[in-house]
Order: sequence, then structure tokens, then C-alpha cells
Amino acid sequence: MRTRPGPVVTALKILLTLLYGVPLLWIVLTSFKRPSDVFGADTAFVFRPVTTAYVEALDGALLDALRQSVLIAVGTTALVLVLAVPAAYGLARTRGPLPSIGLGLLIVFQMMPQTAQVIPLFQVFGQWGLLDSTLGVVVADAALLTPFATLLLRPFFRAVPHQLEEAGAIDGASMWRTFWAIALPVARNGVATVGTLIFLLAWGEFLYAVNFFLSPGSYPLSALLAAQVSAFGIDWPGLMALAVLTSLPILAVFAATYRLLRDGLTVGAVK
Repeated sequence: MRTRPGPVVTALKILLTLLYGVPLLWIVLTSFKRPSDVFGADTAFVFRPVTTAYVEALDGALLDALRQSVLIAVGTTALVLVLAVPAAYGLARTRGPLPSIGLGLLIVFQMMPQTAQVIPLFQVFGQWGLLDSTLGVVVADAALLTPFATLLLRPFFRAVPHQLEEAGAIDGASMWRTFWAIALPVARNGVATVGTLIFLLAWGEFLYAVNFFLSPGSYPLSALLAAQVSAFGIDWPGLMALAVLTSLPILAVFAATYRLLRDGLTVGAVK
């Protein structure tokens, strides 16, 4: 039997809805305004909508930036999973002081500010010829997100019953085959959950994209948004229209994987 939420829970839901809903409503409304109507008190909610900002956004570099964002997000997700899945399995199954040292290092890596890594990576990528390339941004994003993904994946592999792996070892399966044929299929929902989170984070990553792409024509969607702010002012309708268009693909991904994210993170946190 489901119980009704109390007044405190209801008030908290209303407060959170207002905190997150009002800015989103302002973004959508502004995208349909003229520049002269953006800050007018009498045109805050009542105005004549126009689609000029969307037409200009679609006629610009949106498709190129969208393709760049897809390449970066998919490439980063694939590279992170290739590195983090075996690392998480090893940390989950290795005994002794090594897992504790590895987990401590991962936490330290997570604590390092992203801004402190820009200059060293810029110098390294300059030597490797990875500046102004999609591969360079993918490598940088993967280096940033691999410790996070490893920490999230480890509980999923720890939840795999040891009896299954012992049965595989009795049948003569090697460690690699045990991982590939037993542990990975059992933890596939956790891997899919973490992969979705990495995709969402890589899609919105901004700092590396701005610094490692030397030409604005190579910017992904996250950096293209920042390019709307210039010394000559801010095109608010254009910026908001681009923000709406940029969020549509990621909203679709989130809606399609919401149940997976909810259930997967809960299982990983409990076990």
C-alpha cells in the first residue's frame, strides 16, 4: 500500500520544482523572443514569439558541432570503459594492500582540479600532435573520467558471486575467460549504467574542448554555446535557442536510460 507524501516532502518537491523549473522556463521563453524583448518587464511572459533564433542556429555551425559532440562523447565512453572495466574488476577481486592503494590513488586523481591539468596536457598534446584534434579531446576526457568510472564499477563486480567464478575455474576457464564470460555478463547492467553516465558527462565537458581545439570551427556543442558570448555583447535569444537544441539529444538519452540509471546506481550503492 502506497502512502501519501507528508507536507514536508510535498513542500520540498514544490521548492525543487521551482528552483529547477523556473530557469528552464526562462530559457525556453527567451529562445522565442526578440533581443529587445528579453529584459522587458512587460514581455516577461506575454510577447509575440518568433523563431528567428532557431533558424539562425540551424543555419550556423550546429550540425558540425553536433557531429563533434557525438564523436567526443562516444569515443570517450568507449575508451573509458575499455580502461575502467578491467581495472574495476581487478580492484574488486585482488586481495591485500594493493586494492586499498589503488582506490586511494583513484580518489586523489578525482580530487585534482581539472583546471590544473590543462597546461600540462596542452604541452604534452602539442608534442604528440594532438592539439586541435578530436582524438586529443577524447584522450583528455578519458583521463579525467576513468578514475570516476572505475570507482563506480567496482561495487558491481564485487556483487558478482564468487561461486560462479569458482565453478568456471573448476571447468578449466582462465582468468580472462572467467572475466569475459562470467563476471562481465553478470555486471553488464552496471557497465551500461556507468557508460551512460560517462556519455552524459563527456557530452557536456567544456574546459578541454575550449582549450585543445584551436579553431572555433572544430568546437563541439558545449563550446559553441560559449562562443555566443563576445566582446560585443550576448545574443540572448540565440544563446538560449542553441541551449535548447543542445539539450534535446542528451534529454533523449537520459529519458531512454532513466530506469537503467535509477536501478543500476541503487544496486551499486547497496552492494
